[in-house]
Amino acid sequence: MYKINFKEPIHVHFIGIGGISMSGLAEILLKENFTISGSDNQDSSLLDELRRKNVQIDIGQKASNIREGIDLVVYTAAVHEDNEEYAAAKNKGLPMLSRAELLGQLMENYDVPIAVAGTHGKTTTTSMLSHILLEGEKDPTISVGGILPSINGNIKVGGNNLFLTEACEYTNSFLHFFPKISIILNIDEDHLDFFKDLDDIYQSFLAFSKLLPEDGTLVINGDIEGLSLFTGNVSAPLLTYGIGEGYDCYAKNIVFDSMGCPSFDAYYKDEAPKHITLSVHGEHNVGNALASIATARLIDTPWNEIQKGLTSFTGTNRRFEKKGERNGVTIIDDYAHHPTEIKATLKAANAYPHREIWCIFQPHTYSRTKALFQEFADTLSLSDHIILTKIYAARETDTLGVSSEDLAEQIKKKGKNAYYFETFEEIENFCIENCKKGDMLITMGAGNVVTIGESILNH
Repeated sequence: MYKINFKEPIHVHFIGIGGISMSGLAEILLKENFTISGSDNQDSSLLDELRRKNVQIDIGQKASNIREGIDLVVYTAAVHEDNEEYAAAKNKGLPMLSRAELLGQLMENYDVPIAVAGTHGKTTTTSMLSHILLEGEKDPTISVGGILPSINGNIKVGGNNLFLTEACEYTNSFLHFFPKISIILNIDEDHLDFFKDLDDIYQSFLAFSKLLPEDGTLVINGDIEGLSLFTGNVSAPLLTYGIGEGYDCYAKNIVFDSMGCPSFDAYYKDEAPKHITLSVHGEHNVGNALASIATARLIDTPWNEIQKGLTSFTGTNRRFEKKGERNGVTIIDDYAHHPTEIKATLKAANAYPHREIWCIFQPHTYSRTKALFQEFADTLSLSDHIILTKIYAARETDTLGVSSEDLAEQIKKKGKNAYYFETFEEIENFCIENCKKGDMLITMGAGNVVTIGESILNH
């Protein structure tokens, strides 16, 4: 594998530079005086930000984008050998690294690299921990998979001590990392277009845990089924967290305010408990906060900085984000695209003031919809009314014989109101006509469903 010498900046070209992680890596290299260029299939505000920093951006992934002077090409997991730009770089004999390989090499430049893994909650937990570290003025370098208002984006370039990043299991990307502290939030059945089954996913997370050095630490949710798999096979010590006694870090006395935001008493090992107040919704965020607390205490972050950091965290974009109100209808947007995430979001929504809940769900990929079909029907039924868009294909072309119409019919069999519309415009008009004052409208999914709520607000 090609190895970057960070003391000798070169010209790096990113195929898929508009991705939230890729654009962040480009920003880090820019600060290290590298020359950066890149391409993407769609324009975005992230690309505009890079252009302002004199990064040459091409829209469309074409062979002609591989110009003279490029020293290294970095590509995303979504780019394959049949990609014209990728093939051109390969034909020219240019060194090539995947996004994960580059991120792994970056981690080696820091004293304490922290990697946040798990099927759900990576962005929120990384953001919570970011707030804690920023409160303590520790000057961390941060790469987060969402827009975090406190750093005005998805990246913060700090000193060489702490590096905090998300660690995604898809295509085993996180196996290229070099963490000193690893966090595992949960392990669930997902990305079955890559993994064979749940056991395959467990083996991937186990391999990730084994990357830790003996003087590292695995911070892990103590309620994960099969915890003993990690206890018996990982050389680094484990630090467990969970709700209720029996963990190294745990929460007791959880209460929710009128807006559904929790507060609780946090315990860490034999230390006196401290009261924590969160400004985000839902019990699932107590777990995310505990992972952040355990990690922060592990690196000797004072409790007052932890308390202030968590209270000041009001969420990232697309995580139960209030977009606004129209005619008394509250419009929320959330990135949830897996049944476990949907359940957590709708439980949080039910604790938030509302009359009825309307959920506009955009299924993400045919493979996920087919594999978890009944689970989607069950969890979406926690809403009063369910509206389904077409399936967002993302990287897939085979429909696998599944559709949103099928999902709507399955939900109706459970006695719930479910609707399917071909276009976003039809959904917008239906919601404007049917949502009543006091209702909550949630746009939900990992695709472009967020634009429906935004369009209703601007109607």
